[in-house]
Amino acid sequence: MDEFLTRALVAGLGLALAAGPFGCFVVWRRMAYFGDTLAHSALLGVVFGMLTGIEPSLGIVLLAVVLAVVLSLSQGQKRLASDTVLGIVAHGALATGLVALSLLQSVRVNLMGWLLGDILAVGWTDVAVIWAGGGLALLALWRLWPTLLAMSVDEDLAAAEGHNVARARLVLMLLVALVVAGAMKVVGVLLVTALLIIPAAAARSLARTPEQMAVWAALLGMAAVISGLGGSWRFDTPSGPSVVVAAVVLFGLVQLNRR
Repeated sequence: MDEFLTRALVAGLGLALAAGPFGCFVVWRRMAYFGDTLAHSALLGVVFGMLTGIEPSLGIVLLAVVLAVVLSLSQGQKRLASDTVLGIVAHGALATGLVALSLLQSVRVNLMGWLLGDILAVGWTDVAVIWAGGGLALLALWRLWPTLLAMSVDEDLAAAEGHNVARARLVLMLLVALVVAGAMKVVGVLLVTALLIIPAAAARSLARTPEQMAVWAALLGMAAVISGLGGSWRFDTPSGPSVVVAAVVLFGLVQLNRR
């Protein structure tokens, strides 16, 4: 196997392992639009990285963290519905990023690579960052698991039981933001939320407990990465979209088996 394909496979498996459990909370708490908002803001992070002279990936991470904090704080206001705020931020940031890129005449950006992902271009440094970051994110999720699970059932009840709901909500949003930022290079801006939602949605039909659903989501995500990269190699198709198509096929097979 060529080395670039080995790097892509190891990076994709590490990302799927982390995205599966977080995808469960995205499904349970109906945070899909939150993930889309972070993804659409990625191009603005790329511009920020270029203007400040840092790596575009680091610019995406920094912007995602800032947006997670802002969106978490905005949930307390009552003047606008949360989905309205997310829609404004998502499309405003995407449009601003595209306009800013067009104004940077001296900079050439692989726009399709950011939109659809470029997993075959990852290096061993990217692989190490994905596995280390994913491991730390899963460790934090494990520490907060009881609180987050109680919040997913009922936030008021969780607060009455003594859980720090506001802190847990903020930490969850920050962790999801980091996972989304890490997934950009694999499946791109347009498809990043699919890697969180589809395996978790498929795992729901196979699990009897929340913990089982998290494990199944990770396994199905890893299977989608292996199948998608194999299909991309065999049929010469884009790698990121191929991974998402494989996840959709697995979801369909799970639903057929359930029936």
